[in-house]
Amino acid sequence: MPQENADLARTLARRVAGEVLTDPFSRGRYATDASFYQVMPRAILVPRSEDDILAAVDLARAAGVPILPRGAGTSQCGQTVNDALVIDNTVHFNELLELDVEGRRCVVRPGIVLDDLNRLLRPHGLWFPVDVSTASRATIGGMAGNNSCGGRSLRYGIMRDNVLSIDAILADGSRRRFGPIGHSGDPLEADLMALGARDAAEIDARFPKLMRRVGGYNIDALVPGRGRLNLAELLVGSEGTLAYSTAIELKLSPLPGVVGLGVCHFPTFHQAMQAAQHLVTLGPQAVELVDATMIALARDIPMFQATVEEVVTGDPDALLLVEFAEGGAAANAEKLRQLGEMMGDLGYAWSGKGPRWGGVTEVTDAGLQGRIAHLRSAGLNIMMSMKEAGKPVSFVEDCAVALPDLADYTAGLTEIFARHGTRGTWYAHASVGCLHVRPVLNLRQDKDVAAMRAIAEECFDLVARYKGSHSGEHGDGILRSEFHERMFGPRMVRTFGEVKRRFDPGGLFNPGRIVDAPRMDDRSLFRYPPDYATSGHRPALDWSDWPGGAGGFQGAVEMCNNNGACRALKGGVMCPSFRVTRNERDLTRGRANTLRLALSGQLGPDALGSESMAESMKLCVSCKGCKRDCPTGVDMARMKIEVQAARVAAHGLSLHDRLVAYLPRYAPVLSRAPWLIALRNRLPGLARLAEAATGFTASRPLPEWSRRPFRDAEGMDGEPRAILFADCFDRYLEPENLRAALKVLRAAGVPVATATAAAGDRPLCCGRTFLSAGLVEEARAEAKRLLATLLPSAEAGLPIIGLEPSCLLTLRDEIPALLPGPEADLLARQAMLLEEFIAARAEAGDLNLPLKSPARRVLLHGHCHQKAMGVMPAIQRVLALLPDTEVQVVESSCCGMAGAFGYGVETHQVSHRMAELDLLPAIRAEDADTLILADGTSCRHQIDDLADRPALHVARVLERALA
Repeated sequence: MPQENADLARTLARRVAGEVLTDPFSRGRYATDASFYQVMPRAILVPRSEDDILAAVDLARAAGVPILPRGAGTSQCGQTVNDALVIDNTVHFNELLELDVEGRRCVVRPGIVLDDLNRLLRPHGLWFPVDVSTASRATIGGMAGNNSCGGRSLRYGIMRDNVLSIDAILADGSRRRFGPIGHSGDPLEADLMALGARDAAEIDARFPKLMRRVGGYNIDALVPGRGRLNLAELLVGSEGTLAYSTAIELKLSPLPGVVGLGVCHFPTFHQAMQAAQHLVTLGPQAVELVDATMIALARDIPMFQATVEEVVTGDPDALLLVEFAEGGAAANAEKLRQLGEMMGDLGYAWSGKGPRWGGVTEVTDAGLQGRIAHLRSAGLNIMMSMKEAGKPVSFVEDCAVALPDLADYTAGLTEIFARHGTRGTWYAHASVGCLHVRPVLNLRQDKDVAAMRAIAEECFDLVARYKGSHSGEHGDGILRSEFHERMFGPRMVRTFGEVKRRFDPGGLFNPGRIVDAPRMDDRSLFRYPPDYATSGHRPALDWSDWPGGAGGFQGAVEMCNNNGACRALKGGVMCPSFRVTRNERDLTRGRANTLRLALSGQLGPDALGSESMAESMKLCVSCKGCKRDCPTGVDMARMKIEVQAARVAAHGLSLHDRLVAYLPRYAPVLSRAPWLIALRNRLPGLARLAEAATGFTASRPLPEWSRRPFRDAEGMDGEPRAILFADCFDRYLEPENLRAALKVLRAAGVPVATATAAAGDRPLCCGRTFLSAGLVEEARAEAKRLLATLLPSAEAGLPIIGLEPSCLLTLRDEIPALLPGPEADLLARQAMLLEEFIAARAEAGDLNLPLKSPARRVLLHGHCHQKAMGVMPAIQRVLALLPDTEVQVVESSCCGMAGAFGYGVETHQVSHRMAELDLLPAIRAEDADTLILADGTSCRHQIDDLADRPALHVARVLERALA
């Protein structure tokens, strides 16, 4: 890094309590946002207090280094990337400072996440209603900087309507509050008011008369005669270019209560656009669009498949989701009745043909409404899940026009796309004429970059013709700032420049955004610039489903579009390490960016196997949460295998990794001397003595081997109708689970044979422990043995039943990547967990298994891989078979054990903190007679060690329930 940047970072580190990051890996993780731009920052500050930020402003001003305040980094126009000192508000600068329930207002730090804030407000019957689709990670500071809008802006307005005041640090280091104008004679206030009065007529003539106008500075807030003027509105939407916000006062609203949702089906997209202007007359709080492309893509994403099938009737070209919140179920029902009546008046009926087909699906179940909302809010990321070089690109995606013009505008834009040889994907806010549309382009190609420029210019001309807004929600950034003159005229652009200079004459804050912007198609600012390198790395696994270098591995990494869904702190599994550390490094997105930079050579030679890359991956627990929860399907667990393999090739194995990897090989030996582990756990000092050599922490007991391990001969029924795969963990540590499974299957009338290796060979193994250490060839050898043994049974149509999720599901996930081909695919189709087999038999009416209640209440913790592979519903269906038994699922991420992760010297404390997020508090809240159920070996040991409660596999729960 340049010497002046290094000097600034060293000086800053001495002055602040927060962390200062300067290494290339850290800077690379902050070089991108959810746009297609990439600008390497000079350094990153993670402040602990307002004093840290003030010190940074003073030092940066003196050094001539720009400052960029950053929240979640999910901006889509390049607002949150710059050649600057980036200050990350999200880690520490994120408190709720003040809450006035009666006055319906609160004061927050800029780094607080919207969902976190609303969780704090909900017990008081309040929420902050600017409900952006990225609410799980969007910060209030970022939303204020962007003038965010949300799906219910039709009722609640946008960010500028809901911010009461902002405390900020100015470029000269002074602090002041921006709020209602008090005519106090303040020079800056007087100057700005004079500017508003001077340009009032031009503002009236040039600013679009639409709610969804977030381009430029909100100088219309300065125009006399608007009622009570508020200077906070000027900072809202300023993208961090005028001042550094330190506290934001918000207007709160009562929680909306029950909601009624009508899913309107249309035979063509154009007809849906024509209908929007009529549907809004019913007074809904939102009307959201879902087009046919989004429906088709959602059907291919496991987490959305069931929702689509439940809601979508037939094959519509577009849906409009019309939401009512009228204060009660009866009032909502009346609105839904009126909606159906209006659809009929518009000529649509389920019995109609061709252009007359359509209708309304009423959704009143809150759970289904939530799943639909999740699908809609993930619209952008669903669109980005295309596994091809061309991707839907954001650059004209949130223009807004008046509703009567919406159908003609979208038709005109479709014609523009067609002229340039592409198509658009559509979704979002039909109620306010702001549709997110992304043409499919490959920005690695000169011709597509040229097409992007031409489409942008033609689109903005079309918007101007309809007197619309070229920036209706996602702001300006690099992407749209250069077009302000086209939209607002030269005089308004000069006024924007005057505002910037009055606040920030030296250009300290986020320069080149809103004013004095670069060209939007300057490829030196692209994530994929002209010299972007295609990797020649030879991957260890099969990545042929993706395009790009390294056999598709590079393309799979590039699926991350930086949307930041992995920053969610509640719900789903992804990303447990980030939920503990709040560090961008310990995040699916951060790791994907690091891998992309490494594979493209931007982090130097041999970066993939480097110590810095190992540090980036260290806290990844391979939970596979991202495989399911990431809307673009980034599978970091599989990617970590590639990193581990590269590291082994470069540096070899540590003793710790060797002990983990080769556990299946030495497990039979230890089974004959189980007292060795018991001695380590019980003899004072022995664990501490072994810690340095083995890498296993002395602070936790290691799992102990059973004195009576499972033998294949225990399950050798004649004419079997199922094959039992005995994994290493259950075989040697908890053989009672395998014996319970045999008892349950036999009670159900299913004869079982245990999968057995050739005579004299070691027991079968899935190879997972080898994969965890990067020993891919050893894992491949185990997979070949397993496939050779099980293939005849699979070809005969027999189910392959396993108990340990991480082992059995390897047959469905990693083994096809190790041994691509129809034989591995067949094995994957036949492999199932015990609960999947029982649930399938029950649903087919082919289960004769008399059961009684094993306990009054069962608390179920799902293994991460059960969740990632979509098999949690099966165990819930099986538990529903238990009479007089209440079942509660723990809403948790990873338990934190994750194989050997919880036993590592460097990782056991993070493991404990992961468990404390949700799992351990849920267990402590249960009565002593509640059964704790966890299918994962790691999960059971984590619960036993940290909660001092035994946890059972579902096989043993069913064994107890046998009547």
